[in-house]
Amino acid sequence: MSEQTAQLGEGPLSAEALNAANVHPESGLATDYLNHFNEVVMLLEMLGDMPDMAEEVLAWSPCGYAEHFQRTNYAGAETVISAYAAAPRALKAHFETIIAALDEALGEAKLLVRSGDVAAAAAMAGEEIETLLAAARACVNGRIEGEDVDDRAAAQAGVDALFG
Repeated sequence: MSEQTAQLGEGPLSAEALNAANVHPESGLATDYLNHFNEVVMLLEMLGDMPDMAEEVLAWSPCGYAEHFQRTNYAGAETVISAYAAAPRALKAHFETIIAALDEALGEAKLLVRSGDVAAAAAMAGEEIETLLAAARACVNGRIEGEDVDDRAAAQAGVDALFG
């Protein structure tokens, strides 16, 4: 197995290809994966007013990054999955840790829904789960929570990377 992983910004993972697939050029991650979590969080938050959504919440299950893009027939799935493989190791490990925490928290929220405590599930979605999603979004944008980063410099670097 001497197959070399493509590099972000080069060849099939050029800036143009990454941009077309909605992949952050530095992190190699796509925010579209977070839609898998955003949908169930929205349902959890609506349960108080729409208890019939409980079935949809209970039907939700964790889905890996590559599996999500394959399952949804995402137009740029091949690029997204290749970019994920080429993502910086530390950033990818941090992202995967956050995703594992999201999966666990959503499992706990589902248990609350199953027990009939939709208020606690909704509160959990609006607090703990939203905090984890914010950390995941930061990670997609190339940031590891807790890093000492000047946000203005990071924002400018993002703009520069997009318009290179």
